[in-house]
Amino acid sequence: MDRRNFFQSSALVATGAVTGCALPGVAQQGAKTPFDVPATYIPIVGSDEKFPVRRIYCIGRNYRAHAIEMGSNPDREPPFFFQKPTDAIQYVATGTVADHPYPPLTKNYHYEVELVACLDKGGRNIPVAKALEHVYGYTLGLDMTRRDLQRAMGNEKKPWEIGKSFDHSAPIGAIHKVGQIGHFSQGAIWLKVNGQMKQNANLNQMIWSVAEQISKLSEAFELFPGDIIYSGTPDKVGPVVRGDVIDIHIDKLPGLSIKIV
Repeated sequence: MDRRNFFQSSALVATGAVTGCALPGVAQQGAKTPFDVPATYIPIVGSDEKFPVRRIYCIGRNYRAHAIEMGSNPDREPPFFFQKPTDAIQYVATGTVADHPYPPLTKNYHYEVELVACLDKGGRNIPVAKALEHVYGYTLGLDMTRRDLQRAMGNEKKPWEIGKSFDHSAPIGAIHKVGQIGHFSQGAIWLKVNGQMKQNANLNQMIWSVAEQISKLSEAFELFPGDIIYSGTPDKVGPVVRGDVIDIHIDKLPGLSIKIV
């Protein structure tokens, strides 16, 4: 079986039960293990199937104004990526306000609203012109960040996973299939805190498009079905505290809401 076309082999999850082979790098079904590790799935709109998450990739500084506010020069910077663990996912159902725990160790907890692309085909060195053929669907999410820890690690020339890759750091909505909503080249993307607009931009302001992100990632990693890509956040990121309610929106997608607790 070609692992790069995993979804074409009935690997989606129906009502929580896996049908098909295991994800790349995961023990085969029925294998004897000392303990169970729960997998991560995201609901798919209009289906009883669920999307199995393999890896979470995130692009940094992908809107010019945000790159500038983070202190970089977007005109000279190539794209760069980082990852979050799959269990960082916090699924947020439309029409609800999900409780989101304020994480430990930080005193400067930031929001970042982002479009998320979800892949059902993989490969290496994927041409930009073919990249969107690998997208199964889209959703919206938050890249929550312990900004003080991220900056402190960066200043010390140390990895800053502690600022990005922690529990519940990737709130996300249900996935909408490309056949239902198409692809995204433009459209409003915004975030409010307690009803006040904080981030407000257009997807066409991305420095690197979703297709370009897929292509660039595939030069460094072999991509697989189940990979998802957080495609960057606009400028005016900022802090939240317990009690704050965050609302996020991207045109064509239902909004999401979380409350910091």
